Amino acid sequence: MQYRNGQRLPLEGLTARLSVNPRARRLSIRIDARAGEAVLIAPSERKLAEVVAFARTKTGWMRERLADRPQGTPIEPGALIDLFGQPTRLTATGGAGAARLTEDADGPLIASGGEGEAYARRVENLFKRVARETLQTRTDFHLRTLGQRPVKMSIADPKSRWGSCSPHNRSIRYSWRVVMAPPTVIDYLAAHEVAHLVHADHSPAYWAVVQRLIGDHRPHRKWLRDNGPALHAVGR
Repeated sequence: MQYRNGQRLPLEGLTARLSVNPRARRLSIRIDARAGEAVLIAPSERKLAEVVAFARTKTGWMRERLADRPQGTPIEPGALIDLFGQPTRLTATGGAGAARLTEDADGPLIASGGEGEAYARRVENLFKRVARETLQTRTDFHLRTLGQRPVKMSIADPKSRWGSCSPHNRSIRYSWRVVMAPPTVIDYLAAHEVAHLVHADHSPAYWAVVQRLIGDHRPHRKWLRDNGPALHAVGR
């Protein structure tokens, strides 16, 4: 069978995606918890058959890893979803009112109208509004620090990336889900993307710019690696 880069194939009850990485030194398997699939990595397309054969000997391990991935937290009344790293209760108000952030004696809460998907959509829209306001503020702050001109900023819901920067058209896109993280992590993401206006790669010179903006970035990168799958599972 001829395999190709990006191909998905069933593998004894699970889904595997084939990925060619010319920089890879060996065949390897990575679990993509966000997508719920195994990624089979080979240095070239002619090696894909070998990585598939290798993966067939590791199906038990892959099933265990996929079973351990975070389960989606539904966006529904009674759920707890973090906002700025703080558990925030979701409550229903009845009617069709928009979601609003408030607080009572037990802490922060989001009250919203709607039922089922309409309720979830209202709450998600609130998270997107908060994300836009917060990330715009931190983006502008880092732009001023670097003496950079304003950029076009947008909020989206990519499946895997937290942000992206296009220096050629001066645009930055963020995942709204990062607003569930602690403020220092949100600020790191803004600094990360703004720094790409100076260096488009991830070279030492690039990381030096990030360091200038926020100091030691490593704890924030680790936080996203460790907790990112859970944030991407919310509402899915």
